[in-house]
Amino acid sequence: MTKKEILGKRLLVIDTNVLLHDPTSIFRFQEHDIFLPMIVLEELDNMKKGTSEVARSARQTSRFLDELLSDSGADDIKQGLSLEQGRLDQSMACGKLFFQTSSIKDTIPDILPGEKNDNSILSVAIFLRETHQDKTITLVSKDINLRIKATVLGIHAEDYYNDQVLEDIELLYRGARTLSPDFWEKHSKEMKSWTEDGHTYYELQGPEVQNWHPSEFLNMDSDPGFNYRVCSHDNDRAVIEVIRDFQQTSNTVWGIHARNKEQNYALNLLMNPEIDFVTLVGMAGTGKTLLTLAACLEQTLEAGIYSEIIMTRVTVPVGEDIGFLPGTEEEKMTPWMGALMDNLEVLTQTEENGNWGQAATNDLLQQRIKIRSLNFMRGRTFLNKLIIIDEAQNLTAKQMKTLITRSGPGSKVICLGNIAQIDTPYLTETSSGLTYVVDRFKDWEHSGHITLLRGERSRLADFASEAL
Repeated sequence: MTKKEILGKRLLVIDTNVLLHDPTSIFRFQEHDIFLPMIVLEELDNMKKGTSEVARSARQTSRFLDELLSDSGADDIKQGLSLEQGRLDQSMACGKLFFQTSSIKDTIPDILPGEKNDNSILSVAIFLRETHQDKTITLVSKDINLRIKATVLGIHAEDYYNDQVLEDIELLYRGARTLSPDFWEKHSKEMKSWTEDGHTYYELQGPEVQNWHPSEFLNMDSDPGFNYRVCSHDNDRAVIEVIRDFQQTSNTVWGIHARNKEQNYALNLLMNPEIDFVTLVGMAGTGKTLLTLAACLEQTLEAGIYSEIIMTRVTVPVGEDIGFLPGTEEEKMTPWMGALMDNLEVLTQTEENGNWGQAATNDLLQQRIKIRSLNFMRGRTFLNKLIIIDEAQNLTAKQMKTLITRSGPGSKVICLGNIAQIDTPYLTETSSGLTYVVDRFKDWEHSGHITLLRGERSRLADFASEAL
């Protein structure tokens, strides 16, 4: 079925996983009508118990449906409930919501074996296609296999797109921009410069300035020493500053210096107390965790800007789960924090003081670095702390909001992740919570983002990343 054939108002059959992924999805289909099979309501009922994110989404979906049904009679249900009465502020829904009110088992094709719930949803879509020939029937599901089966049976099927931040991950904001060779010729006419607190600033205006973002880094291929950060931006006028060069061995952070310009930009964001929110995206081996820990230790133990380092991550296993773990919250999280421990060993190696000095350093770090689980973050407030969220690509937009809003006065949040390594079901590169916050924070002057491009782990790791 071509795009021209599916234009216009449609009747959408919604799968359960769409409602569990986004309970507000019923208000996000604009003018299209929605049909909920009875098996979907059964699955919501089965999943409502517990404290997991899935259970909360099931309960929230049920509350939305209850509000729509509260003032409706039997005739209203048959004719369809108006979605315009939904309480979602940004809702543009003007279609209707229909429920399955009769049995339609006779429509299940013989090629669909058994009594699986997915097959029941397919039978509903087939029935609607036969009884509503004037409308295009579309099955909306996050389940790839269900969409494949629907397509095989001639039913138009789509993924749920309203949760996607971008159409293409290549459009994601990178945090750095390469300027044209003739940049100064076009923008130096009314340029002003001054020095303040040891920093050099330039105020300029021109056509390229309109596309800049706060805390975006500027470089030029013809001049390796040209590295600036956008401090403020207003239409075609901006103030930029010369950044500190952490690639020089004299400018180290906890003994670490940048090995490429992207790492240099990352350290400038991490070491800037005016930046409250930092996101670092890059493949394995680009130095995300090492740079972050070095900056955190420098600002916590040396400068005393922050009182403590809080580190957390989502516990999604790559292979088989290792099962229940004994001990306290921190002991349960320790197996998931291998990246933290590996990088701490690099940062705390001391040959001068021997084993006693190493033991003293480890005791000090245990007092200042706390490992926390995501499960116990709701309701907490962290004051004057550095909060590191590792593997942030596996978080949903809602979970990311819950974590970032835990920060109190004087705190800084740092999100690390690799968009290409998502292990959470139903999340994609364009719908990940990490992608969401990078896009939403790019215009806030107290945030910064950098996409790290070069791996600096080893020549073996670099070759494996490219060849495998």
